[in-house]
Amino acid sequence: MTANGLVEINKMLEAGMREEHLLPRGMKLYGTVVSTKRKKTVTVERQLAKYLGKYKRQALTKSKIAAHVPGGVQLKEGDVVEIQQTRKISKTKSWVVTRVLKTKEEKV
Repeated sequence: MTANGLVEINKMLEAGMREEHLLPRGMKLYGTVVSTKRKKTVTVERQLAKYLGKYKRQALTKSKIAAHVPGGVQLKEGDVVEIQQTRKISKTKSWVVTRVLKTKEEKV
């Protein structure tokens, strides 16, 4: 996707947040979309390097976060997004997608 397409998507996300009264605050994280099966929700996976003192090594761990997608934007699996904390939206959602950094390119 071109840079213009990303700008359009990010503008739609901003407008959707204003419309739904979602004020992003708190932590800001980056991750990859791994699931888009739920309506207005994506699952974002982020990888962490955790230090294991016993073995004096770093181990990669994953964490999955449910994030709200405002403004009816269609995200695909593999997109890299920025998510930010917001008020509690449902039992599992307290994060909102604020920007799309990179989209997964379609193979032709």
